[in-house]
Amino acid sequence: MHLFITGGSGFIGSAVVPELLGAGHSVVGLARSDAAAAALTDAGAEVLRGDLEDLDSLRRGAAASDGVVHLGYVHDFSDMTIGATVDLRAIEAIGEALAGSDKPFVITTGTLLLALGDVGLPPGAFGTEEDVSHSAVMPRVASENTAIALAERGVRSAAIRLSPSVHGVGDHGFVPILIGIAREKGVSGFVGDGTTRWPGVHRLDAARLFRLVVEGAPAGTRWHGVGDEGVPFRDIAGAIGRHLDVPVRSIPPEEADAHFGFLGGLVSVDNPTSNTLTRERLGWQPVEPGLLADLDEGHYFA
Repeated sequence: MHLFITGGSGFIGSAVVPELLGAGHSVVGLARSDAAAAALTDAGAEVLRGDLEDLDSLRRGAAASDGVVHLGYVHDFSDMTIGATVDLRAIEAIGEALAGSDKPFVITTGTLLLALGDVGLPPGAFGTEEDVSHSAVMPRVASENTAIALAERGVRSAAIRLSPSVHGVGDHGFVPILIGIAREKGVSGFVGDGTTRWPGVHRLDAARLFRLVVEGAPAGTRWHGVGDEGVPFRDIAGAIGRHLDVPVRSIPPEEADAHFGFLGGLVSVDNPTSNTLTRERLGWQPVEPGLLADLDEGHYFA
């Protein structure tokens, strides 16, 4: 297939592009900068200049392709509605270009919408691929549901919910932020008793999942980019503390925001997430190191 990808030069996308090329597909990537264009070219992809707010470029790239992988996102943690709004408009534009084509369209959301949305899981229950949120305020819920609804308009749409930690060499997401906080404050913290759980997935395992979904997932399906189904936050803090040689300490819930900043609410969330249906129905098997093993490799602390 000749595939169009957004976010192809990012941390996850830079693993997805070679995964697709290695499987015999050709790739054209959206690039908003010279650096992004150079990275895509070096990887062996073609380049379409534009960004996520350039809807004409998105429509053009989608229409000229055999399918789309949408990984790009505006990560503005000061106002989460900005990224969600841009994402939804981009999905709508790509969906318009693909309507009636039966071409694959794979979008990206997150497992946190299961914990923070209105799914209604019992306390401690693992979220599954069949659980759906309709929250009007949770970022990316509208994006996921809009993409899934495109199945009714002749698009082989699918959503991959990624773990809050997609880890590996070059990660610049939540885990490096937690490490920076521990360095700054001289303590590696967890909230309360630290039993809240985060799923995790290695970027290379995630890349294989994106390929499998674009190649063969049925229309209107949701999948879980989850290797570790739930790592206790106390264990994550412990690994960080060991490598930085700082104490590991419980942070009272009422002090979480002061200690962790914008991550205060997220480190308090229990987000155990099952990958059973994704493994069984797609034949996907995570084989890369889990989050704690990846932390112990040391590259996060170099």
